[in-house]
Amino acid sequence: MNPKLLFWVPALLRLALLFVPAGVVWWMSGPVSGLAFALLVVVAVLVVQLNYLRQLGEWLGDPTSVKLPDGWGAWTDVFARLYRIRRDDERNQAELAEWLARFRQAMQLLPEGVAIMDDVLQLEWCNPSAERHLGLSDERDKGRRVTNLVRHPEFIDYIILGRYEQPLTLTFRGRKLEIRIIPFETRRQILVTHDATESERIEAMRRDFIANASHELRTPLTVIVGFLEIAMNDPGLDAATRLAHLKLMTEQAQRMQRLIEDMLTLSRLESDEYPLKREQVNVKALVESVAAEARALSGGRHEIDVKVDGPDVMGSAEELRSAFGNLASNAVRYSPDGGRIVLSWERGQNDLRFSVRDSGIGISPEHIVRLTERFYRVDKSRSRETQGTGLGLAIVKHVLLRHGGRLTISSEPGAGSTFTALLPNTSLPT
Repeated sequence: MNPKLLFWVPALLRLALLFVPAGVVWWMSGPVSGLAFALLVVVAVLVVQLNYLRQLGEWLGDPTSVKLPDGWGAWTDVFARLYRIRRDDERNQAELAEWLARFRQAMQLLPEGVAIMDDVLQLEWCNPSAERHLGLSDERDKGRRVTNLVRHPEFIDYIILGRYEQPLTLTFRGRKLEIRIIPFETRRQILVTHDATESERIEAMRRDFIANASHELRTPLTVIVGFLEIAMNDPGLDAATRLAHLKLMTEQAQRMQRLIEDMLTLSRLESDEYPLKREQVNVKALVESVAAEARALSGGRHEIDVKVDGPDVMGSAEELRSAFGNLASNAVRYSPDGGRIVLSWERGQNDLRFSVRDSGIGISPEHIVRLTERFYRVDKSRSRETQGTGLGLAIVKHVLLRHGGRLTISSEPGAGSTFTALLPNTSLPT
């Protein structure tokens, strides 16, 4: 049906129904009374229409679906349509607000910094990462020029020159940052920052590891190659000299073997391909075994005591043996003849502790914080004399990390050292 007819037919029918009583009054009381009654009906209808217009005006001032009034006649359809439109609009606004909240939450959790600038480089918005990287504040700095907030010559040149094909790398606020500018819409730009400090540190560690490993392997290889050249060029070597050379080559080959084994152990501990396999570990038997190995390494040159007053734990017996054994062997290597070494396992107030206390040469405070670094040595010449690889404490640290623990070191030059492997109480068998 024609929409116009849908409006006018019901409207005319309602008017007819209103004027029927007026006709009855005309017929019963005369034309004057009938016209007066009809006028009264018209005024009443007009007042009703004006009242609905007033309600509509008030609702438009604060349009919510809850406050929308009911209507009569044609107003019923008008208000019903407005109600549907407003409900759809409220639903769209709720969805938009939800997506905006998700977007803001994602931007807050994003490790990369994101800042939006207008065409004159005024800050419009930034996430927490950008605040940390560049020292900005979304509340305080909104509307201010970014070049006035980040006063770094390279950064200012990068933004002003507009050469955004390659990212800018700079050191700012003690961090190494990679910065990109991405044009956005017609009058906006997105500034993206990436903190490359950790990546740079890992890359430096990788370079140092390769350099140190190459250096450690080169020395024994040089010895072995040198003796082999002597043997090839001088076939008339006497048996005693040849035997001495073979002994030295064997020692250097064993040194390389230990180094390679330790590097493979470290690689396995750091790899996700080798998850920790937990089992109940008889710590008393393990510590006694470690003590026996330490006594064999000492050859009777040290007094080695054992104190076990703690429970078994859940963990990798092989890895814990490696960690505890490295601590014990270090104590033997760096304690003078006649020194005393105590291996103890006990339950602390909030943790479980394996301690190795020695009466050795001790360590200066400036070296303690770096002892667990790969190939770090306090005394390189002494380390080579004791056949250390420089990876023992790094292995200890990674084993304890895999078990949720940590290593503490207390030492005083000339008064010995105490290395303590702390394991959490969650390692206890259930």
